[in-house]
Amino acid sequence: MTVAISVFFVLNLSVWVSAVPSNPEDEFQKGVCFTCWSKDKFSSAGARQAIGMFRSMSAGYLQINVTEYQTRYNSFKIISTERTPRKSSVIKAIHTARTTGLKVMLKPHIDVLNEGGGNYCRQDIGFQDDASWKKWFENYEKFIIPYAEIAEINNVEIFCIGTELSFASLKTEFWKDLISKIRNIYSGKLTYAAHWDNYRNIEFWEDLDYAGINAYFPLTEESSPTIEEIKSGWRFWMREIESWHSKIKKPVIFTEIGYSSSAHAAREPWKNGEGKVDIDLQARCYTAFFEVVWWRKWVKGVYWWNFKPMIYGGGKYDRTFTPMNKPAIEILKKWYNSDRIIFENRQETENALEISFTQPQNLHNKFIQFKIKAREEIKSIRFVLRDRTSRCCPDIYLDNITNKWKTFAINIEKETFDFVDTSRIDNIRFERLSPERAEKALGNILMVEEIKVF
Repeated sequence: MTVAISVFFVLNLSVWVSAVPSNPEDEFQKGVCFTCWSKDKFSSAGARQAIGMFRSMSAGYLQINVTEYQTRYNSFKIISTERTPRKSSVIKAIHTARTTGLKVMLKPHIDVLNEGGGNYCRQDIGFQDDASWKKWFENYEKFIIPYAEIAEINNVEIFCIGTELSFASLKTEFWKDLISKIRNIYSGKLTYAAHWDNYRNIEFWEDLDYAGINAYFPLTEESSPTIEEIKSGWRFWMREIESWHSKIKKPVIFTEIGYSSSAHAAREPWKNGEGKVDIDLQARCYTAFFEVVWWRKWVKGVYWWNFKPMIYGGGKYDRTFTPMNKPAIEILKKWYNSDRIIFENRQETENALEISFTQPQNLHNKFIQFKIKAREEIKSIRFVLRDRTSRCCPDIYLDNITNKWKTFAINIEKETFDFVDTSRIDNIRFERLSPERAEKALGNILMVEEIKVF
């Protein structure tokens, strides 16, 4: 039996499917970054309303950010200011998150006040001699340890030991010593949030539970890019990150990711609220991330920057990072209200490409959708579903595969797949029709992405 295939754009109502993780450590962290630059707003009524909203949109983790300061990039003392939330307010936010059903990452920051001039940031904090480094790390320890103690006492699941301290992160032995001291007082999971251009330089990932990246990767040079152009940028970074991940072998979380609703959102994602308002570009950036990155097995969490202790703000005239009251928030809700299809492995042979699901998938009376292209033209390939007994579906053909992405959707109807248990599909397989004429292995020329079930 030959089944007709339709080609069309990605549907807005697609639903990802995956089994609930059996091991809590395998749980995917659907996170939001909760930010505050005042003493008590983390304990306000607005904060309680915002945390309730996060839970209603199916976020699972609340990242609580609290910032202290040093006067210059080369000063030693780390201080709280009027813009630093009180520790009692931070604890209140943790308790509110817990009673609402959210898990917590506590992520203290340091920023530079630049007193006396200059335009330095936390990445620049550093010194030229060992004695100065030692003195600074002693002060950093005095800054970070009290927050680790708060995390332990209040059963915080994840603690971030540092954020974007690119110059300081080169002092590996200092960090290893600090991690050991934190382990002595905190029993949860540890991460470090590396700047997007510095994560490959960190040499203490082995001492942590997660490798964290603040993922403000530049994705395109275009001033008004399409979703496909933004996704192309993500594919470039995926190749680099996956190569790095194969060496460190640690689960990766994007400790921060976000886009301002302005014209430079995809080109310079780290900038906040500069240039022309563009809420639609922000939304395209969100969509591109979810369609390219979301399903990667090595990604264990993502935290969107940023949300404040209120349920208002944002809107169509706002240029900042918040997705509130903009199209981006609806995209975030849609994806957070669904699970992910993730894959155990990808088997490549001369005449076939096989992708196995981590858990058997129930595809009964549903559509399966995916994007596919080839490095050289393929006239036709066979698409196969296999259940746990390795029984295969009837012949389904995908025609005219070229070097441009094409979206296919297959209607999985019971009468079409009489010989397969579509409620427990273990893998999908793409096969060459004429293997005797093959000059290149199919797995080397065929690319498949964005597999969805709806």
